[in-house]
Amino acid sequence: MEFSASVAHLGKSTLTFSTGRVAKQANGSVSVSYGDTHVLVTACMSKEPRNMGYFPLMCEYQEKSYAMGKIPGGFIKKEGRPKDWEILGARMIDRPIRPLFPKGFMHEVQVVAMVLSSDGVNDPDVLAINGASCALMLSDIPFARPIAAVRVSRVGEDLLVNPTYKEREQADMDMIVVGTDEKIVMIEAACKEIAESDVEKGFEFAKTYIQKIVNVQKELQAQAGKEKLAGPFAPSTEELTAKVKAQFQDKIAQNYGIEDKAARKEKSQEVCAAAVEYFAREGLLVEAGEEAQEGKVTEGQIKDALEAAEEEYFRRQVLEKEQRPDGRGVADIRAIDCAVRTYPRPHGTALFTRGQTQALAVTTLGTSSDEQMIEALEGERAKHFMLHYAFPPFSVGEVKMMRGPSRRDIGHGALAEKALVNMIPPKEDFPYTMRVVSEILESNGSSSMATVCAASLSLMDAGVPIKAPVAGIALGLVQEGENYKVLTDIAGIEDHCGDMDFKIAGTTSGITAIQLDVKIDGLSAAVIHDALQRAKQARLHILEKMQQALELPRAVVSKYAPKIQSFPIDPDKIGNVIGPGGRMIRKISRDYNVEIDIDDEHAKVFIVAQTQEDLKNAVNYVQGLTKDAEPGEIYEGKVVRLSNFGAFCEILPGKTGLVHISEVSDDYVKDIREVLKEGDAVKVKVINIDQQGRINLSIKKAK
Repeated sequence: MEFSASVAHLGKSTLTFSTGRVAKQANGSVSVSYGDTHVLVTACMSKEPRNMGYFPLMCEYQEKSYAMGKIPGGFIKKEGRPKDWEILGARMIDRPIRPLFPKGFMHEVQVVAMVLSSDGVNDPDVLAINGASCALMLSDIPFARPIAAVRVSRVGEDLLVNPTYKEREQADMDMIVVGTDEKIVMIEAACKEIAESDVEKGFEFAKTYIQKIVNVQKELQAQAGKEKLAGPFAPSTEELTAKVKAQFQDKIAQNYGIEDKAARKEKSQEVCAAAVEYFAREGLLVEAGEEAQEGKVTEGQIKDALEAAEEEYFRRQVLEKEQRPDGRGVADIRAIDCAVRTYPRPHGTALFTRGQTQALAVTTLGTSSDEQMIEALEGERAKHFMLHYAFPPFSVGEVKMMRGPSRRDIGHGALAEKALVNMIPPKEDFPYTMRVVSEILESNGSSSMATVCAASLSLMDAGVPIKAPVAGIALGLVQEGENYKVLTDIAGIEDHCGDMDFKIAGTTSGITAIQLDVKIDGLSAAVIHDALQRAKQARLHILEKMQQALELPRAVVSKYAPKIQSFPIDPDKIGNVIGPGGRMIRKISRDYNVEIDIDDEHAKVFIVAQTQEDLKNAVNYVQGLTKDAEPGEIYEGKVVRLSNFGAFCEILPGKTGLVHISEVSDDYVKDIREVLKEGDAVKVKVINIDQQGRINLSIKKAK
């Protein structure tokens, strides 16, 4: 039997959930529609738990080409590995639902969202998040409570819910807000230097619609939901944790004040080894190859109990004493060091170090042929700014296989790109394609925000006239009931043991990007307000440090970068530049060692050269091809042919006029060959242009 429920008047369309018609063998499935965009979301659970040390949740988001009536490009003609935006869509499903599964639940869960129909107007990513929540609520998979997602954009002074692609292009604030019926659990936002108070208004605006979508999911669950798998899913560890605390609390306290990450990790491993030795001495340890016995524990359980004791100590120290593991106060930022032009040949480089987190950002300038072509549901487009993030294992002192970018790498790169993209000059003003690569050389928390800072400096070092420098900061949280502490510039241990990761990037004028993830059931408006204000203070401090390294973008690009100049052209004169069969454009490219690209749609010419001299000569020649001779103007002409009655001079590329023998000199000239020869450079004045377009020139009047 098919069931459905809807939220009417959610923006310009109705949001509808339906279940019971397709994908019925999944534990839970739902079709979500908005306009003519439809997304199928399924949720499946393994029969038995699988203890992997973490909750094995897998989320997939797929945009099928047939959804927009297209056949995939390339030679294969079928969908292959996930595209970056599909990975980002999967991460946006994963991040808000992961904290809402019960503690200790270790069954494998897979959520798959497939875009089956796209109207090219409404983005399906928000539908996928809502569908994931609804599919889990309908299934027998234990999932705490429904969540809902809405996209909010601001166009002018108006806040819009679930705006279209075109409306989002006009917006100065575009965010996805995900929440329960009470709190916010995830935020993803791109802004054009928006004030904190305006961002908070966007969150409040979203809450009303979130509540409506949550209620509809509850309604559908009441109609078609399955009975949930019962817990508990993990045995109680309180007794074991208490034993560990009783024996090793002093050592845990001693390690708490160690600032160096590697040293603290080594000391923690020593405590773990001592704990294992203690339980073995007491006869309470399950030996290798021995069956599990009541009253005995494994090394893994001891390690988990020790981590729980360390986390409990961390939270108590922060909440009761505002004391952090490295000795900082709750609002303190680690030491910052900035350097630019750290390597000679790349077009722009910057090294940004904050505590034990270090990012090297390298900028490369290219031409329009280096743009990335994107074939997405909303249509094809070209990207002239790209930011890529790499996290090699040595950055955390580990040994791992190095393959392609991970989902985390793609997510962090996309966030940093989002923080900077609205500061990038338009192609009309700076006709370069820009690629920034962030190499994380050390990591102890907040490497994505270090990437934002390093990339901003690297772009300036490359001579990119960005609108303003951008800095980023990550904030954490420790909360017990109504008591909470917001932590500025979180290190790795604070991210691991804390309750949120709130990343905020921006300029001195406002916010450019936000990403919020939580490990609890959500954040109140008060916590979000405090975090935004704290982030603003930190951002301004970091920008001051960055300014000391490089205050403004360099006036010229690197000598190793290609030289590019663009200029408008009369559409009717494009043929002059191309020439019959392309002969003219090939001649210019060959003679001046340049590449020429003509944008027919915007009537612009782009010329690329390796030297400034070649660029200048080619630009002058092309501009000459598109100009008309003007009566009364004086030109530098070149004698190209002599005749008995005068000399023919080229005054502009492809434009030749006649200097009659009587216009050569004030004195009588009997034989023009006595005063001129082919190849001579002469100044000539345009006397007139007759009705047939013939140009009459004078040397004597040019004097």
